[in-house]
Amino acid sequence: MTPDAIAAAADELLDMRATHRVEVDLPERLRPTNLDDAYAIQRLVVAGLMPVGGRRIGYKAACTSPIAQAALEVDGPLFGQLMSHSSRQSGSSLAANDFVHRVIEAEFAFRMGADASPQAGGHTIESIATCIDAVLPAIEVVDYHYTAWTIGALQVAADNAIHGAWVCGEPVTDWRSLDLAAAGVTVRVNGETVTTGSGAAVLGHPLTVMAWLADELPRFDLQLRAGNVVTTGVTTDVFEASAGDEIEAVFDAIGAVSVRFD
Repeated sequence: MTPDAIAAAADELLDMRATHRVEVDLPERLRPTNLDDAYAIQRLVVAGLMPVGGRRIGYKAACTSPIAQAALEVDGPLFGQLMSHSSRQSGSSLAANDFVHRVIEAEFAFRMGADASPQAGGHTIESIATCIDAVLPAIEVVDYHYTAWTIGALQVAADNAIHGAWVCGEPVTDWRSLDLAAAGVTVRVNGETVTTGSGAAVLGHPLTVMAWLADELPRFDLQLRAGNVVTTGVTTDVFEASAGDEIEAVFDAIGAVSVRFD
């Protein structure tokens, strides 16, 4: 894509978000044809979403489950960027009308304690763990503006991996003895359990996602840095919340996180 087409694609996605306009797809000339173009569009979308005083705080991993990869016909994950203005602490209320969709994803998240330097042969669970300070229970709200979120991996990546909001619980720093793959996750809506899962749902282990991201970001001139937070993908079935719903996700040995839609 030309620089002008990349800029026009970002403008189109920003307008779709601002007006809650839903389209089947981007105009053909604005559709990315490779990840380089998709992430170039994403960078402009994130810049356009950022309010004065806002900042990038980390990353979200998407398509870390076999179901999502099959739906998007992609053989690996994607990433998006987390931003300060769309991130909240547990117990926060979000305006339902701020979203076209309110797809709930209960996710293990991590806070980096050190930069993830490139590793010969790539990062492993063990090597990336040394860079991580804390694990956090989290809920990501996915909000898409295509008729179907399965439109295509490149379109999803371009629209900041269809990120809507991120809500996190308290960080747990004494986590290294925990089996995060086996840790169960229970999601409740208004006190009723609606879905369950575990850390094994995301590439077999949440730290596998972190290792992948540490290796993937440098391909696009990015890097996991100390202080970054990363949310690693949905661990349960997904569903859409409605106005008035209170969502709670409980993570074994980690804690809980909640959000309400008004």
